[in-house]
Amino acid sequence: MKALVWTAPEQMVWMEAEKPQPAANEVRIKVEAVGICGSEIEGYLGHNSLRVPPLIMGHEFSGLVESLGTAVEEPLEIGQRVVVNPLLHCGKCRSCDRGNPQLCANRQIIGIHRSGAFGQWVTVPSSAVIAVPNGMSPFRAALAEPLACSLRAVRRAMDGYVFPNVVIFGAGGIGLLCAKAAKRLGAESVIVVDTNPQRLEIAREHAADQTINPAERTVEEVIRKQYADRGVDVVVDAAGFQPTRSAAAMLLNPGGTLMNIGLGIDDTILPVNHFIRSEIRMLGSFCYDRADFAAAVNLLAGGAITEDGWTDIRPLSEGGRAFEDLVAGRVHHGKIILDARAEGETRVWKEKPNE
Repeated sequence: MKALVWTAPEQMVWMEAEKPQPAANEVRIKVEAVGICGSEIEGYLGHNSLRVPPLIMGHEFSGLVESLGTAVEEPLEIGQRVVVNPLLHCGKCRSCDRGNPQLCANRQIIGIHRSGAFGQWVTVPSSAVIAVPNGMSPFRAALAEPLACSLRAVRRAMDGYVFPNVVIFGAGGIGLLCAKAAKRLGAESVIVVDTNPQRLEIAREHAADQTINPAERTVEEVIRKQYADRGVDVVVDAAGFQPTRSAAAMLLNPGGTLMNIGLGIDDTILPVNHFIRSEIRMLGSFCYDRADFAAAVNLLAGGAITEDGWTDIRPLSEGGRAFEDLVAGRVHHGKIILDARAEGETRVWKEKPNE
């Protein structure tokens, strides 16, 4: 098969790879569509210790069931369109016993700890496979995983508030899906903050009630004028850098909630005394549980959230260029989804210093 293989920092190779064979409890899926996650950009740059080259990444995907392992008992049909929950848990540790598989001490992720969907075929445990309507667009179906991430984060952040005003930092895929989820969950209004004008335009058209470019006007000034005495109860940081975390901390009403979902940097200076005196909740959200994933699938299947207008569809064979464009800031859509249905020629992609 052809696959997009990460072979070294900043190098992707579209090349021949061995077609995977399903184990007894696995399913082989013919990949149709796979999204590029922000965490994969960090991996591509060599900034993520969990990802070790050579590796076929890709954990946000949809496809068709092609074959079943001999021990598979799930009611799956050959040719059925499916999505995959890429978070694999042991079912035996304390977190799993408490109903928190996303915190499993032995968790593994498809596309990190084992080959993912940046190839024409992928094998996965049958327990991770979720059927979706055959008539659903494969590109919409591929949004199930990032939507589940966003839905869980926003649901937890908005818990306890009635029609809150919500501010979201970051107009990438997760930020836009958080904005869409916040509206579905009853936010009074949603403001998205970013420095990319094209992404802000997409956010205004498809997700947010208002946008702010902090390079043009201060976030605090706009919030003060927009919300007056009501202020902001919920901030979601889908970027995760020092400036966004600092700004988010100072925007919140006393008793508000700061939800961190962006993994931009690790070490961060935060005004902890302000959090204490204002009784601000600071939460983190890594991924999702099965209920979140099922809810995301239902929203997509019902058309409540779609891929229309804010995603950029490219061939998987051109995925190396997509990574180069993302790193260089040349992508102005909220999300790139790769189409795995066409082969393309073998090619090596590596960012050139003077491009």
